[in-house]
Amino acid sequence: MDQIRIVGGNRLNGVIPISGAKNAALPLMISSLLTDDTLTLENVPHLADVERLIRILGNHGVDYSVNGRRESQGAGYSRTIHFTARHIVTTTAPYDLVSKMRASFWVIGPLVARMGEAKVSLPGGCAIGTRPVDLFIDGLKTLGVDIDIDGGYVHARAPKGIQGGHYEFPKVSVGATHVLMMAAALANGAVEISNAAREPEVVNLAECLNAMGARISGAGTSHIVIEGVQSLSGARHRVLPDRIETGTYAMAVAMTGGDVTLEDTSASLLETALDSVRAAGVEVTPTNSGVRISRNGAGLEAVDVTTDPFPGFPTDLQAQFMAMMTKAKGTSQITETIFENRFMHVQELARLGADISLSGQTATVKGVGGLKGAQVMATDLRASVSLVIAALAAEGETVVNRVYHLDRGFERLEEKLTRCGAEVERLSV
Repeated sequence: MDQIRIVGGNRLNGVIPISGAKNAALPLMISSLLTDDTLTLENVPHLADVERLIRILGNHGVDYSVNGRRESQGAGYSRTIHFTARHIVTTTAPYDLVSKMRASFWVIGPLVARMGEAKVSLPGGCAIGTRPVDLFIDGLKTLGVDIDIDGGYVHARAPKGIQGGHYEFPKVSVGATHVLMMAAALANGAVEISNAAREPEVVNLAECLNAMGARISGAGTSHIVIEGVQSLSGARHRVLPDRIETGTYAMAVAMTGGDVTLEDTSASLLETALDSVRAAGVEVTPTNSGVRISRNGAGLEAVDVTTDPFPGFPTDLQAQFMAMMTKAKGTSQITETIFENRFMHVQELARLGADISLSGQTATVKGVGGLKGAQVMATDLRASVSLVIAALAAEGETVVNRVYHLDRGFERLEEKLTRCGAEVERLSV
């Protein structure tokens, strides 16, 4: 199992290209199940979760091909992939595939919409909370889908197709918004979704579905209307930049000091998070191609944050921001409102010398003069990269174990950091 070894203390200077967003790529890939034409996706990142979903889609009969490297394109970076679901050979998504990645459960929407049925295993994924599928199931039921749960599988049937209707989420869910939007694209009639997720990834999916012939309005607001159509065609669509990767590297530069331009991204995708970085005393400057982050000399100031659905502070940046606050002057409070078990990185940050106490869903972080390298263990995707950020600013050597979590969501992390002056290497043990 691989490890990452980091020797801290180096400032980061240079350029980091931001990859396509995993959280956008996955639902876009799944939407290929809605048509028998080819869906071409540009800017798809090289990630373990993407490769896993390709295998899951292949199980259903989806063919895929990948464009070769193009002139001026860096080796190993984001790709163009063509997905063709001409013949769905099975509507069953088995446990051994779905249990390894929660987002694979989302195939239930397109499958039941196009084929009239789906049998999908209850999902797995990161251990950061229960994240039940109740909202998915309740929403599909509202659209005329009969659902039974038996033997760990969700059986969904809609012999008369997806029906028009109205569903109001009792709480915001990005995944369930994706699923209902995909299913409703082929509905008999109009579907209204209230209290929908407003994340940029939802907008990216709606834009893709509309390019395929869907009729979706309101994406990016809390009220989405989908006028169902009989069939969808193929399309060509680009995966939007990864705002979580953007924020992660912004916080890495903020914590270590230096001057880095994050390219192929947009500050508008994460304004709340960047405002919090600015409040900590870091210079954040939008550019034509991305955003420039610099901190040269001044210390970090303590800043309180509370995670919220978009446009609030992203839960997927909470661990990284906490790492940054471990070296801030003063005391900050970080409150997690999305997932009930997303503070597992606290114990590992403490191994590096952080002073963090927990009370319910709030972490109180007292800034310390310095962190020291240690052996640490990654517990989930975002927690793992928070340990990398902290290690970059720590004195001495840190070894991060279980880095397969990192490979699920960060494309070529060691290479991007090393190019900016960090001392980072992957170890095979």
